[in-house]
Amino acid sequence: MSELTPALLWLIPVAPLLASVFIAFFGKALLRGRSHVPCVAALAISTLCAGSLMLMFLAAPSHLKPDPTTHSFHQEPSEHAPIAPHAPQPVLTTPGYTWSDTDNLHVRLDLQMDAMTAIMLCMVTFVSLLVSIYASGYMHGDPGYPRFFAAFSLFVFSMCMLVLADNYLTMFVFWEGVGLCSYLLIGFWFQKPSAAAAARKAFVVNRIGDFGFILGIFLIWKTFDTVKFSEVFERIPHVAETNPAVFTTICLLLFLGAMGKSAQFPLHVWLPDAMEGPTPVSALIHAATMVTAGVYMVARSTPLFVMSPTAQMVVSGIGAITALLAALIALTQYDLKRVLAYSTVSQLGYMFMALGAASLVYTKNDATHVDLSTFAVTAAMFHLLTHAFFKALLFLGAGSVMHSMGDVIDMRRFSGLRHVMPHTRITFLIGSLTLAGCPLLSGFWSKDDILVALFEGTKAGGHETFFTVILGVAVVTAFLTAFYSFRAYNMTFLGEERFPEEAHHPHESPPTMTLPLFVLAGFSLVIGLFLGPTGVYARQLAQSTSLPGHGEHPHNYLLMALSAAIFFAGYGLARWMYVKSPAVSAGLERGLKPLHRLSLNKFFLDELFNYLLVIPVKVLALLCTLFDKYVLDGLLDFAGSIPSTIGRIVRPIQNGLVSHYAWIMLLGVVLFLIQMLRALAG
Repeated sequence: MSELTPALLWLIPVAPLLASVFIAFFGKALLRGRSHVPCVAALAISTLCAGSLMLMFLAAPSHLKPDPTTHSFHQEPSEHAPIAPHAPQPVLTTPGYTWSDTDNLHVRLDLQMDAMTAIMLCMVTFVSLLVSIYASGYMHGDPGYPRFFAAFSLFVFSMCMLVLADNYLTMFVFWEGVGLCSYLLIGFWFQKPSAAAAARKAFVVNRIGDFGFILGIFLIWKTFDTVKFSEVFERIPHVAETNPAVFTTICLLLFLGAMGKSAQFPLHVWLPDAMEGPTPVSALIHAATMVTAGVYMVARSTPLFVMSPTAQMVVSGIGAITALLAALIALTQYDLKRVLAYSTVSQLGYMFMALGAASLVYTKNDATHVDLSTFAVTAAMFHLLTHAFFKALLFLGAGSVMHSMGDVIDMRRFSGLRHVMPHTRITFLIGSLTLAGCPLLSGFWSKDDILVALFEGTKAGGHETFFTVILGVAVVTAFLTAFYSFRAYNMTFLGEERFPEEAHHPHESPPTMTLPLFVLAGFSLVIGLFLGPTGVYARQLAQSTSLPGHGEHPHNYLLMALSAAIFFAGYGLARWMYVKSPAVSAGLERGLKPLHRLSLNKFFLDELFNYLLVIPVKVLALLCTLFDKYVLDGLLDFAGSIPSTIGRIVRPIQNGLVSHYAWIMLLGVVLFLIQMLRALAG
């Protein structure tokens, strides 16, 4: 590695930070309509740096490790692993500075890059770059144009620092930074009550998860005397011998944080409402930042999670519930962006289903031990990578439709856009095919890896029934995904040509918006085919899991055939119901009205949470207010009134009249003499 490597590593997050500061100070006065230029330039620099470092990691032998003093790889003996020895992965740590140094806690702001970090950074910076180019056209003319790109750049900076953190405390700081930026961007149009409410909802719900995350970090510190990833993982064998039960508590607390950030049931309710923000924000949150943070944190913490099968089953179980529930809700939504939002929630559930299988080890043919730890994690992260591209593509495509339809996004109010918006139509079709799991496209390979991991989990002793149910949920969800994906596509682009009244001049979006669509579509087509069947992705990512194994990539051709059949079944049903025989869908809505209403109203979960949580908290707040106002304030007012009352009693004595004072003195002398005479008489 060259001497420029540390500079490249720091430049990845620093470039968008500098762009954010520059736009914040000079955007409104100097840049105005060109406020996107520093943001786009900074993200291009970050993407090039991340790509260069990624190539270095691909070229580095897996048995070599970079020397943090010379920034070059050298031979180093293997460290002991949590479960079994394995070859050390290449890790680059670039020193920063010490920001907490006490007797009990030493934390440095250093940057760490390994294969998992490199892959995440390439995805985050590249997708963010494309979204920023798209946003320069989508947000053109908005009065808050500079403010948007300042917050956008800060968002990417926070996400990059979260990924580059080498310890849990630094990760948490920028975890909160990501949450702050999401609040600013979701509520960007704060004049709209719905946007302001959605921003507050996202902020509050995420604080619930973050409370669990910080408690988990405190417990890690108390248990391991450190919060640095490498040191925590190295001390796992010792803690496993002395206090094995602590792993379950730590993992469940960490997962609570992931549930909030990655919108898992029941903390998923904030993500669909986040659609009130600008469409580029939706694409950024759903594809490259924010929701991917929870998956990344759990994947990074896999050495802890594999020590607790209970926690792993909770992760898979919550993921399965979330995936199925969100898919059922997406079936009936008419807001195109909300369909995609619930799709994101569902696909994140898929990733957690796979992460929950990471602790499974079983015996095959009574001889060979098969370890799913590495493969399950790489399957989840592989789906995270492919999902970033096709979900960004779909959200930006929905934004293109919204741009043309006069900000209308209700699919009941338009149809047949294939001729008016041919570029958006073809790219949205590619995104839908990928999301639905069309054979040979990216989503097919990554989703198939998750199904393989869950299928192998059905063979693990003691967990067969549990993972059989999880696998069944995954298969059903895959069918529902294919159906609602093409329901949305068919209702938007096929059928008779209809436009809403707000769409005065329906047209294709400008090149600044369509060019990112084609780039994302290209990656959605080929990245899975390049990385999936070859196992390249799995082998590279296996170096970062700190687990045994070498990125084995089992293929199950029966499951591949099943995945293909599921795709064609979902695609065919959606085409029949919404293209060939539209009356069928209308008839089903009437015939299954209670179920349709249940799904359309999101299973009334928002209303349920409102009655169970929001209203009781408001009542409690009202009671606290009354208690504070009439009890505490009353007691304080009473205590404060005692001196003034005494003062009012004695105030007439001090009236300034000499004669009055003489009479008081005489009265005092008389009382004194009377007391003296009584004393003498006694």
